[in-house]
Amino acid sequence: MGTSVFYFVATLSVFFSLMVIFSKNPVHSVLYLIVTFFTFTVHYILLNAQFLAVVNFIVYMGAIMVLFLFVLMLLNLNKDNEPLKSGAVKVVGVIAGCCLVVTLVGSLKATAVSDPVILRNPNLGLLKNLGKELFGPFMLPFELSSILLLSAMVGAVLLTKKEKV
Repeated sequence: MGTSVFYFVATLSVFFSLMVIFSKNPVHSVLYLIVTFFTFTVHYILLNAQFLAVVNFIVYMGAIMVLFLFVLMLLNLNKDNEPLKSGAVKVVGVIAGCCLVVTLVGSLKATAVSDPVILRNPNLGLLKNLGKELFGPFMLPFELSSILLLSAMVGAVLLTKKEKV
């Protein structure tokens, strides 16, 4: 059952990611990207990583995609202001496509794992274990990063605040 769900969702992931690339309308492309992110969320659930699934659902499907749609609607894209299609862009596209093909061939030639990690440790990826690690040995870096983010937020507010004359 789990393997068939994985292959079905993987097929949907590949299909909708190709639709993102080949769609002519940028708004349709973003909507296909939302469906692709949803399939990634299903993959995270299949891997027993519920925290990553929820974060992917809230952050990427919610906030980032709304931002993409907002920017696309602000840009008002049409045929007159399309990006230049130079030879360098085409060469970089061909190189990236070749790298993708090499990666796909390498992943298909990989041998099947008889003892997956998820079966050896069924608690892998649970939020409880993440909390134990985050607030255990990594407590100091976690707190330092929160102070760094707070100071960056205060600095951004102070930089954008207008001075009173």
